[in-house]
Amino acid sequence: MSGASADKILGHPIVVRVAGDRHAGFYRPRPGTGAAGGASPGIAVEAYRWGALTAGAAVRTASMLLLVPFMLSNLAIWLRPRSDDRFGLLGALCRLLAGSLTAALMLAIIGVTVNLVGWQCVPYAECRADRAYLSWLVALPMGPRLALLSLIPLLALRLFWSIGARSARTFEGFGPTSPEPEPSEMTESLTTPGFWDDERITAWLRQIHVGIGAGTVDVSLLAGVSPGRSLIGPLLLDAAAALVAFCAVLLCLPVPASSAQARRLLRPLWVTVAVVTCLSLGYAAATPATEPVVGQLPGYQGSTGGLVATQGVLLVAIAVVTFRRQKTNPTGNRPFLRGLGTPVVAAMSVSVAAAFTATLVFRVADHLDRGHIPDPVRPNPPSYGPLEPPVAYWWAAIAGLIALLLVAAAAAATLVLTRRRRRTLAERVVGQDYPNVPADAAARAHLVREIITRSQVTDELGPMLVVFFVVSALGLATVALDLLGIGPTQLATRLSGQHDQIGVVAAYTTDIGIWVISLLVVALLLLGYRAYRSHETRRLVAVLWDLGTFWPRTVHPFAPPCYAARAVPELTKRVAALAARGPVVISGHSHGSVLAAATILQLSPAALPSVALLTHGCPLRRIYARLYPAYLGDRTLCELGDRLDWRWRNLWRDTDPIGGPLFGRHRGAQPSCDNPAAGSVDVRLRDPRAITIDPADTVPPPVERHWPYHTQPQYQAAVRELADRAGRAGTTDPVAGPEPPT
Repeated sequence: MSGASADKILGHPIVVRVAGDRHAGFYRPRPGTGAAGGASPGIAVEAYRWGALTAGAAVRTASMLLLVPFMLSNLAIWLRPRSDDRFGLLGALCRLLAGSLTAALMLAIIGVTVNLVGWQCVPYAECRADRAYLSWLVALPMGPRLALLSLIPLLALRLFWSIGARSARTFEGFGPTSPEPEPSEMTESLTTPGFWDDERITAWLRQIHVGIGAGTVDVSLLAGVSPGRSLIGPLLLDAAAALVAFCAVLLCLPVPASSAQARRLLRPLWVTVAVVTCLSLGYAAATPATEPVVGQLPGYQGSTGGLVATQGVLLVAIAVVTFRRQKTNPTGNRPFLRGLGTPVVAAMSVSVAAAFTATLVFRVADHLDRGHIPDPVRPNPPSYGPLEPPVAYWWAAIAGLIALLLVAAAAAATLVLTRRRRRTLAERVVGQDYPNVPADAAARAHLVREIITRSQVTDELGPMLVVFFVVSALGLATVALDLLGIGPTQLATRLSGQHDQIGVVAAYTTDIGIWVISLLVVALLLLGYRAYRSHETRRLVAVLWDLGTFWPRTVHPFAPPCYAARAVPELTKRVAALAARGPVVISGHSHGSVLAAATILQLSPAALPSVALLTHGCPLRRIYARLYPAYLGDRTLCELGDRLDWRWRNLWRDTDPIGGPLFGRHRGAQPSCDNPAAGSVDVRLRDPRAITIDPADTVPPPVERHWPYHTQPQYQAAVRELADRAGRAGTTDPVAGPEPPT
């Protein structure tokens, strides 16, 4: 795993770093202390460990959990079925959706600070009673009070900027040496020079998202201080709205081809953002005292409802465009979710963001009204004021509960309905590997069958995600109710006409939804706290970041940084240097095999003849080719084999829930390459090695599953074969490395 130590990867207690730094580096056994564990004679073993890029500093790992919605929105564009639209219509829609997530974050913080605290709570004596941290605000007129509280979302925006850009220094010096590519050139494949260099795009998007966030704060503040009282207020409100609209237009435009062009466009944007924000804060601070209006901050409920409507329209448009642009796989293997991974993950990003924002607003409202959950059916006492979150958050709570129940039901149904098929496959594998099982080993054989049965669950996740997307699509029906300001309890009361019965039931159902999504978010925060305190938990979180932060940030700039932006160029340089001195066998386990494949696709033609590839526990075909058909589909896998002249071996087990075969007819899959050499790539390992207990031992051999592979005889045989095939160059011993960790 990416957080594994170098000594565990090498199987040697004393290792030294020979290249790289503390974030990511290359390690070998210290000279004079023996060879790496299981190394073949004459093979120098070197390991590449990138763990600190995804499971490094505790504070960084914990804070990255807050960026999950942004990470999902950035991930969505890479799941599309074709690679020719990252900067076209689909890319523009995904970037607009990402911009709406930034606006949603700002609206949630505004809802807590400006709406609940400044507008609804402070004017009421019983809400601010015994709260010294709030009571002093009552001395400020409404305008200065709201202006002061508006600084909090602006500071939060700056904080998210810092978290998103936290590793710029870590990646310095590892970018591509080629000139900046044109955006159109970056849409083809992983072989494009500079494919992993995302800093120019991220810097461009980061400035635009800051404009969206600041403009959202400005619009909300100006709407709250009654701008209609003078001519200046409406003009500033129009300017702030125009700023947000202009940033949305910039998101639809192609990224400038050079940094100089980007700076020419962004300097006026920076000046505009600073001027409009300063004038908005100044105008609010200078606004005389006004009589507070009972209810929401003026314009706030309409803003949240309008944002939900915008996100709904964008999700529908993304689904339509993706569906129309998918293409059938010529091998007959259907892409995951029929190529609709982009709208599914985009809907997940919106749902997770809604859970985060609704939890924040509801928990603060619950605290301010001293434990009462306000609702139109059960209003607060008049002395408290409404203290009500907007209607959009009520619908988010009940939709979250329904989605959770339906997805759980779909998961249970999937496991039950597919168990017979998975069990049949497991029985066939066990019968093939262990044809004559003695009676005393029957329990062991049954255990192996169950492990193989459970390992196939990875291939059955599609129905759950389809159900989730359908629920999200049906949730769009609430958009009209959001805009009308009708909540779940109000709708139930109007439809039934029974205020005391149906309305109360709907109110309590909504309360359950609020608590369910709140508990889920709190559990995520506890995981972040645990990651702060525990290195082992950080390693677990790092596995998620391995999957979610592999691709460049080309949609949302506040997403966790792409570690491959350093790892792939660094591996490419290292392998090219080693290949110039002798043959190199790149050994990649699990996600390391994906990095190894990306490295080979970036190697120069001069280095390729001395390079061979050994993958084990490899998810390239089982997961990545299905999720990312545009970049790691069958065509890419065949191209990878052709580049290496098929100096490639892939070790896999039926008990492995992650890795699997890449080519051939295993598990009913059709061959993905016409080249006959592709059929020799996959090497199946029997796991466990035996069912019965060896006479020289006291226990049966263990079931290895996903780790380890490098301890098997087939691994050492593959290394020797690939090293021989790569040929000998110069007098240097061949190098088996780097072996990326899991």
